[in-house]
Amino acid sequence: MIYLDNAATTAAAPEVVEAMLPYFTENYGNPSTIYSLGSEAKKAVNEARRSVAGLIGARQEEIYFTAGGSEADNWAIKACAEAYADKGKHIITTKIEHHAVLHTCQYLEKKGFELTYLDVDADGLVDPEALRQAIRPDTILISVMFANNEIGVIEPIEQIGAIAKEHGILFHTDAVQAFGQIPINVDEMHIDMLSASAHKLNGPKGIGMLYIRTGVKIKSFIHGGAQERSRRAGTENVPGIVGFGAAADRAARIMEEKIQKETELRDYLIGRIEKEIPYSRLNGHRTKRLPGNVNFSFEFIEGESMLIMLDMKGICASSGSACTSGSLDPSHVLLAIGLKHETAHGSLRMTLSEQNTKEEMDTVAEELKKIVQKLRDMSPLYEDFVRKQQA
Repeated sequence: MIYLDNAATTAAAPEVVEAMLPYFTENYGNPSTIYSLGSEAKKAVNEARRSVAGLIGARQEEIYFTAGGSEADNWAIKACAEAYADKGKHIITTKIEHHAVLHTCQYLEKKGFELTYLDVDADGLVDPEALRQAIRPDTILISVMFANNEIGVIEPIEQIGAIAKEHGILFHTDAVQAFGQIPINVDEMHIDMLSASAHKLNGPKGIGMLYIRTGVKIKSFIHGGAQERSRRAGTENVPGIVGFGAAADRAARIMEEKIQKETELRDYLIGRIEKEIPYSRLNGHRTKRLPGNVNFSFEFIEGESMLIMLDMKGICASSGSACTSGSLDPSHVLLAIGLKHETAHGSLRMTLSEQNTKEEMDTVAEELKKIVQKLRDMSPLYEDFVRKQQA
C-alpha cells in the first residue's frame, strides 16, 4: 500500500503508542484526584502540555486540551462571539476555511452576527490589504487558517496577525494542518488563539488543543467540572494527551529533516505529473504550500472514479477534504480559487509523509498516468475536445 492521505489522518508513531500504553492499564488514575495514582496522571498531562506549548512558543498554561480540531475551532469562535458581543458583532474569515470554521460562522450569522468571507486569489492566498479594508469598528474576531487542508497553501499569517494586533482585534487561526509540520511562533505571528489536532502529526485521534493567549477573555465551551483550569469540563483523556505530547516532541525533533524530504518528494511528483499528464492543473501556490501537499485537477474526468482505480492499485489518496469526500458537491476551496465545477470534480489530493519514497512517487506517477488516460478514453467530453483540436 502507498499511503498518500496524511492530511486526512496519520498513523500513530511507535513511540507515541508506547508512551500511551501505561496510561490505559497501569497509571490509569484520574488527574483530578489527590492520591498518588492520580498525581502520576496529572504529572503526565502537565508534561504533555509543556511539549505541545513548546512547539508553538506558547506557555504551558495557555494550552487547553480538547477532543479535536473541530471542537477547538468551535470553542474559539463561539466563545469569542459571546464574550465580545457587547463590543461588536462582526467577524472576518475566508471562503476557504475548514467547515469547522465555516459552519460555526454560519451558525453565528443566524444568531445575529455579521460575517465577512474574504476572497482568495487563484493560488488560494488571502490579500492582507483586503483584510485590512474589511475591518470595521465593530469587528471582534479575525479567523484565517494557517494552511489549507485541501490545496496546502500557507497563508500570510504573520502579516494578518500584525494587522489584527494593530486594530486591537483578536486573531484565531485553524492550524490543524500546519501544527507540527512547519515552524509556528504565536508571539512572532501575533496569534491569540490557535487550534490543532494530534492525529495529523502521528498522534492519536480524539485529542486536540486550543491555545488561548493569556488575557484573552473567553468562557468555557463545555460546562460541568473544573478541569483544564475551569475552561473545559470533563475528565481528561490522559492516554490521548500523553500521546499528543509524545507526537509534539517527535515533530519538533524531526521537523527540519521531514520538511526537506517531503518538499523534495512533493516537487518531484508535481514535476512528473505536469510533464507527463496533459490538461492537468496544480492547485494552490507552487512554493507557499505545505511540504507534503500535492493537489491536481485533471480535465475531462471525475475524481471519484480516479480514487477507486488508484485504490485498486493500492494507492490511498482523496479528492479533497476527508470531511467532505463523500459529498457530490465540488470543493468550496477549488471553486473559491476560480475553478469551474467540472474541473473541480476532477481533483485529486495526495498528501505525503516522511515515510514515503521516490520509488513510490514513480509508481504513483505511472499508475496515475494510465488511469487518467483510461478515464479520458471513456469520456465523451474528451472525445469531443480531441475532435475539435484535430479539426
